Amino acid sequence: MDHLSPIGIAGQVALMRRLDTVANNVANAETAGFRAEGVTFSSVVSKTRPFDTSFLGAGRSHVDPRSGNFVKTGNQLDVAINGSAFMAVLTGRGIAYTRDGRMQMLPSGELVSLLGHPVLDPSGAPISLDPLGGEVEISRDGFIRQGGRSPGSIGLFDVDFSQGYSRDENSGLIPVAAAQPLEDFLESGFVQGYSEGSNVNPITEITRLIELQRIFEAVNASLEQRDGSLRETIQALGARSA
Repeated sequence: MDHLSPIGIAGQVALMRRLDTVANNVANAETAGFRAEGVTFSSVVSKTRPFDTSFLGAGRSHVDPRSGNFVKTGNQLDVAINGSAFMAVLTGRGIAYTRDGRMQMLPSGELVSLLGHPVLDPSGAPISLDPLGGEVEISRDGFIRQGGRSPGSIGLFDVDFSQGYSRDENSGLIPVAAAQPLEDFLESGFVQGYSEGSNVNPITEITRLIELQRIFEAVNASLEQRDGSLRETIQALGARSA
């Protein structure tokens, strides 16, 4: 039985997934708050004779936890996040968690992201400011002060992506597991007047992309060579039996 072809194909599938992931990282190197993605592969052993055969599994995606660079904007509605927590916005797909803290206030006073998604407080409710209330101050724990009033606070959440997640537009992430609002702001907190860039290192990712493309081409060439050898063997055996 030919075990090498299925192994090679499994390797190609794994490489394609890794190529897609790295290409997406490169494409979002300038996306505010974007967290790079990696893929971890494990071996799947099949009981075959005379030896067990090891295949690459489908792979499991994970989010790079490193922060991007902070850029000072001076905009009172921009916030960056120290630590590993995320803020929440309400999208058409539900609640997405993001590190892109660039916000704006609608004429109605609603606090939304640059894409127009409502920014949520710790309980998951939208936040409304006073359009005529003057300057906005945002403290480390997300507490908002405006004109001597407190219209609410911006939620900061601990998000577990290890159980799976999907990507939303821009830098949004939608986890399978429910996120939990932070209660301790010792390690995580907002910094007003700053925004966070992508944590993608373009040079590293482009180098990785080139390496993966070369490996994919080598695996593909090896499979084509093996297919050619099998065809020649079958033709030779057929000629002998004729």
